[in-house]
Amino acid sequence: LWRFLFCGQSLPLPAWDFLYQLQVQNSVMVQEGLCVFIPCTFSYPPDGWIDSDPVLVYWFRQGPNKINQKRDVLVATNNPQREVKEETKSRFQLLGDPQANNCSLQITGAQKKDGGKYIFRLERGGQKFSYKDTLLTVKVTALTNVPDIITGSLESGCRSHVTCSVPWACDKGTPPTFSWMGTALRSQESHSEAYDSSVIMLTPGPEDHGTNLTCQVTFPRAGVTTQRTVMLNVSWTPRPMVDVFVVAIAVAVVKTLLLCLCLTF
Repeated sequence: LWRFLFCGQSLPLPAWDFLYQLQVQNSVMVQEGLCVFIPCTFSYPPDGWIDSDPVLVYWFRQGPNKINQKRDVLVATNNPQREVKEETKSRFQLLGDPQANNCSLQITGAQKKDGGKYIFRLERGGQKFSYKDTLLTVKVTALTNVPDIITGSLESGCRSHVTCSVPWACDKGTPPTFSWMGTALRSQESHSEAYDSSVIMLTPGPEDHGTNLTCQVTFPRAGVTTQRTVMLNVSWTPRPMVDVFVVAIAVAVVKTLLLCLCLTF
């Protein structure tokens, strides 16, 4: 331990604690099923380790007992010798380079139980320190975002593409699943999906005008669902009056012939 002289007495130097710094948001908020990126950097004293010592970092979710650290749950680490909690594996990821003092964290497919306080820990050589004075609070709220449905112009008898998209969804992790509901789906000819969208092809008729079409999106890792419903606006060209008159005459003739046959027999 380094010491200095004061009035002929040997006293310890101030602790290195001020060199342990963690720059991270105090609190982040994310909706269920979605993702959040949390930038983070850290610093630590230059003693107690050598260049060849790896920088091992850990993120723990604080347990119910703040004093008993054994109840803290390890959710992410770059230490291959440590096992993370199964429920957070692949959902909590370190995205920065710890060797470059980067401790950035990404959470995908957020779940209600992910909410809580998180502690960052560093280990390098003889340096082992938990940054308990700078906690990260994660708040997981209900999913309120809804899909976008783009129908374009719908014309009776013409094929049209209808798209359901969730541009606010994560581009990592388990993709969402799409499902469609509505009477107009009887004319569905094809169905294709990308990571954040679903496209169907319809050939609507006049009877589909004013009916509802619903796109439902489920985020399987979080077990949450959201949906949007639109009313279809289908245009069509009414039959010319001449055609309607001809059809009416034909129907009348058929009815007359049937009546004559009935009277004959």
